Amino acid sequence: MTEGGRTLKLALVGLGKIARDQHLPAIEATPGARLAAIASRHAGLDGLPCYPTIDALLAAEPGIDAVTLCTPPDRRFAQALAALDAGKHLMLEKPPGATLAEVAALGRRAAAAGVTLFATWHSREAAAVGPARRWLAGREIRSARITWKEDVRHWHPGQGWIWEPGGLGVFDPGINALSIATAILPDPLLVARSALHFPSNRATPIAAEVDMVTAAGAPVAMELDWRQTGPQTWDISVETDDGALTLSKGGAVLTIDGAEQLAEPDEEYRRLYARFVELVAAGESDVDMSPLMLVADAFLVGRRHVVEPFFDAPEMAT
Repeated sequence: MTEGGRTLKLALVGLGKIARDQHLPAIEATPGARLAAIASRHAGLDGLPCYPTIDALLAAEPGIDAVTLCTPPDRRFAQALAALDAGKHLMLEKPPGATLAEVAALGRRAAAAGVTLFATWHSREAAAVGPARRWLAGREIRSARITWKEDVRHWHPGQGWIWEPGGLGVFDPGINALSIATAILPDPLLVARSALHFPSNRATPIAAEVDMVTAAGAPVAMELDWRQTGPQTWDISVETDDGALTLSKGGAVLTIDGAEQLAEPDEEYRRLYARFVELVAAGESDVDMSPLMLVADAFLVGRRHVVEPFFDAPEMAT
């Protein structure tokens, strides 16, 4: 609930796959939140007012309390400013912006407007992330490895924006891994070097290897690949002075020294919306840019490698 027990009336901007698969059911399952309007150029929901742009929505629905932006990051900044300038609390799907400067500017604008800004990292809400963080606290980290491999054709079919500047390429899922790593490791991460593999017909990488180090000096290696078919791999393994920990299935399964400790179903987005309601009620914001900073640093120090072209339909490559 918001202050005084009032239900938070939400508007959802962007009604693509992630909004339909995750945001809609999460909002419905969250006490204290109610979906009241949609802004989408190409879609709508029965029983809800729908507008072609966020500006049209804000003009027609002054009673909206908060906005969730599910649009691609390369077009999100102006939409976010419109919501904040209208006095609306704002929740951002990851990544929170196309650049670090954009996110910093939004943080300042939200503070000036006295509203909540929530830059979400949904993978941090996976069931085993909290227990992993608590187990690693106080232990000496000796090394870590992140392996995040998936099939882009399954998860982002026909989404051309993700291959354009600002779309992040394989770092779109890779930033999920970094959001977990920065949440569970007790020391900050620094990027030392990276190799970025760009399809010859695309502006963002399809694969990457990133060598990092913790502030205490422990090596952390990350391998990303968007060309994996069959079973998908979302694993983080950590070696410590007191045993080994593995998070698998994107943070849903926790294994310590080979023994499974926890495996729970996906409720990441329900937890995000519960957190958003709490932040609004408390008059607080949550804007952690560390995962996006690591992605930016991987691009800054990255060595570019050109690989075979990528096509949405495999048969087009022949």
